[in-house]
Amino acid sequence: MNQTLGDKPSGELNNKDFLPKKVGIVFSEVKREYFPTEVQYITEKDAEHDANIIANYIRKLDIEVTIIPGDENVVETLKKEKPEMVFNLVDSIKGSEYLSAAIPGVLELLGIPYTGVDILGSSLGYNKYLVKKLLQTGGVPVPNSQLFITPNDPLEASMRFPLISKLNEIHGAVEITRDAVSENEKHLRDRLKFLISTYNQPVLVEEFIVGKEVVAYVLEGLNRKVYLGEKVFNKPQDKYVFATFEDQWLTHDNEVAKEKLPYRYEKVEDNVLKEYVKKAFDLTKMLDYGKFDVRVDSSGRYFFIDANSNPAFGPLEIETAMSYILNLHGIDFPEILRRLILNTMRSPVEDYATNHSAVTQISQ
Repeated sequence: MNQTLGDKPSGELNNKDFLPKKVGIVFSEVKREYFPTEVQYITEKDAEHDANIIANYIRKLDIEVTIIPGDENVVETLKKEKPEMVFNLVDSIKGSEYLSAAIPGVLELLGIPYTGVDILGSSLGYNKYLVKKLLQTGGVPVPNSQLFITPNDPLEASMRFPLISKLNEIHGAVEITRDAVSENEKHLRDRLKFLISTYNQPVLVEEFIVGKEVVAYVLEGLNRKVYLGEKVFNKPQDKYVFATFEDQWLTHDNEVAKEKLPYRYEKVEDNVLKEYVKKAFDLTKMLDYGKFDVRVDSSGRYFFIDANSNPAFGPLEIETAMSYILNLHGIDFPEILRRLILNTMRSPVEDYATNHSAVTQISQ
């Protein structure tokens, strides 16, 4: 018995049969006045440029692409353009990262499949302290930490210097400078005053873990895989070795020789860490793809220091860590796109596979 899907026999079907004909890319609408500081603006200023580069890769898959800003007209634009699925690349709305959770809500209401986290996962991702507590409760190791609502909150007796201060609701290494690490309480208080008054949000303070840093990416397709890359620093650093905002945003391959870059990635295989990453992915309600930064101390103990749902996305020319690390594992950007599209549109694939299996059994 020859089961068919549409006009094609089952033996002629391949992944291309399940690719959408039209895809939307929704990106952050970015204006300098939306952001309290230049450094936060820098993390998103290229949003439209990057969306257009990604669109060109999708077009090579013979898919029509429409580019849509995540602004107040996004609903009307989506209704007009009618994409079959959307790449959700919105990191902020009017400069507020936590408002980006509105985009999955809009897509859910319109019934449009999309890449990345849903409303819950997006909302969780912009509360770093809550994420750390979820990971800790679920058995994923994290550094000892404390959330400061005001600069004068008492420092818990369990906290041990050196301590590193991070904005609780903003990603992109914003304000992760050499001054982010405190060796005494006076420095910490000064740091807290600056961050809280400038960004009007709580600050996560955690014990700084001395050791190497591994970046982990989860990518879902028809299965889930974890890819690891270690940050290997190319030049001597200060007492504390970590990637600063300047390292990540202000130094690029097209500006300096590779040997002068602050760090490079090297491929890592660690099955124990991969299992922790998979658990962390589920605990933080991520979907499709996600990124975790993990410190490994001299004793080989893991400490999850950051979790990013919908992390920076794009090919090597956009210089995303995702493409660098997956490329080390033999996964190029077109393959990343293909996996995410199939994962987002995979219900027809799964339905067909189930039906075909049942029909095959009956025919036998």
